[in-house]
Amino acid sequence: MAVEELQSIIKRCQILEEQDFKEEDFGLFQLAGQRCIDEGHIEQLLEIIQNEKNRVIIKNMGWNLVGSVVRCLLWNKEDEKRKYYLLMLDLLVKLCNPKELLLGLLELIEEPSGKQISQIILLLLQPLQTVIQKLHNNKAYSVGLALSTLWSQLSLLPVPYSKEQIQTDEYGLCQCCKALIEFTKPFVEEVINDKENSLESENEKLKDELLKFCFKSLKCPLLTAQFFEQSKEAGDDPLRCFASEIIGFLSAIGHPFPKMIFNHGRKKKIWDYLEFEEEEDKQLADSMASLAYLVFVQGISIDQLPMVLSPSYLLQFNMGHIEVFLQRTEESIFSKGVDLLENGLLRIEDNSLLHHYLEIKSFLTVPQGLVKVMTLCPIETLRKKSLAMLQLYINKLDSQGKYTLFRCLLNTSNHSGVEAFIIQNIKNQIDVSLKKTHNNKWFTGPQLISLLDLVLFLPEGAETDLLQNSDRLDYGQNLERLRIIS
Repeated sequence: MAVEELQSIIKRCQILEEQDFKEEDFGLFQLAGQRCIDEGHIEQLLEIIQNEKNRVIIKNMGWNLVGSVVRCLLWNKEDEKRKYYLLMLDLLVKLCNPKELLLGLLELIEEPSGKQISQIILLLLQPLQTVIQKLHNNKAYSVGLALSTLWSQLSLLPVPYSKEQIQTDEYGLCQCCKALIEFTKPFVEEVINDKENSLESENEKLKDELLKFCFKSLKCPLLTAQFFEQSKEAGDDPLRCFASEIIGFLSAIGHPFPKMIFNHGRKKKIWDYLEFEEEEDKQLADSMASLAYLVFVQGISIDQLPMVLSPSYLLQFNMGHIEVFLQRTEESIFSKGVDLLENGLLRIEDNSLLHHYLEIKSFLTVPQGLVKVMTLCPIETLRKKSLAMLQLYINKLDSQGKYTLFRCLLNTSNHSGVEAFIIQNIKNQIDVSLKKTHNNKWFTGPQLISLLDLVLFLPEGAETDLLQNSDRLDYGQNLERLRIIS
């Protein structure tokens, strides 16, 4: 009955011109087609779609059937008629109006939640790519809309944390990342092959949409993603491969990452896509921090960096990114900041980092961020590593830099254990100064007395809890004895 009803509707529409189709016709066609699918008349429906006489009707109305076909494919994965559903989807993508079909596919992608998100994305990425490539007008807008919709859905999926979770890929995020790269490649190649250089060209608009997608991907999932250690296994890490492809896209569309990351945050930029930076500053800060981690810690595309850059310059450049990481509360994110700091500090000789760097805000906020991790992080290994990084940071500073940092941390830490750690470092610096032929003025004489006044200061005067501040007082008494001896 459903097949006869559909054929009756088609017979009536065959004698009409395309512009004469009414909204009522669309509704009746959809209902009859849906009934054919529900009642299992899939082969008869295929014959109707394949009939050359029905081409104009299918072009204008067929997209209404896509949702029903897709739902059958998702719900009936072992159905013997699955091959017919796949063939029908392929035919509808080939024959239907691409503009209407694009919107229909994106609506379908937006519908599911949980594990079904990856299932429908993996099913519809290839049809979606085919539809967009058929569009000749506003292709950049269509690509941007598709990538934004896909990214919004993928951002709802949990990012696998451990190697086992990555290999299991329960929610399909890793599979989707791999498929998304294949979806995007033709549009990247289109930008590369286009010879027009006009800023108003469709090619330039497409480039901008791809750049936005790369920035979004660097933030999610790559900001929170964990990576295998650099070894033979790294090649099997799907998220690392995704990161490498995204960085490759940036260079391919004319935005090589050294040009971007070395100028992010400066008042005077030398790369030309400023609008996105101004509008999405917070997102871009996260994306650039993620990019810096991928390059310097994971070593992805690091061979593209100039070899003449000094270790102190690289540290200065990365401190802003480290600050971004340490401001976050997720262990998977701020641990990257600790790793990035370690990467920069290990390049620098002890006592060689000039005190002038502490005039840069991030050179003081980063050690304060380490203190927060040391005192508040529930994970012991991260607390210990943050403590080790703070000590390493102190070791790299020159004497005046150490002195300045000690004063800053004593004023801001508000934690007896941290204060005791700083006081122990002060004691070590006094000891080093006393053993040198030429005394260090920052840890002897008037400068030392000023520092000791800060060490021995009772935060609440006579009402200070002596038990809570016992570590600080014990170390302070030892320092006072050293001062008397000197």
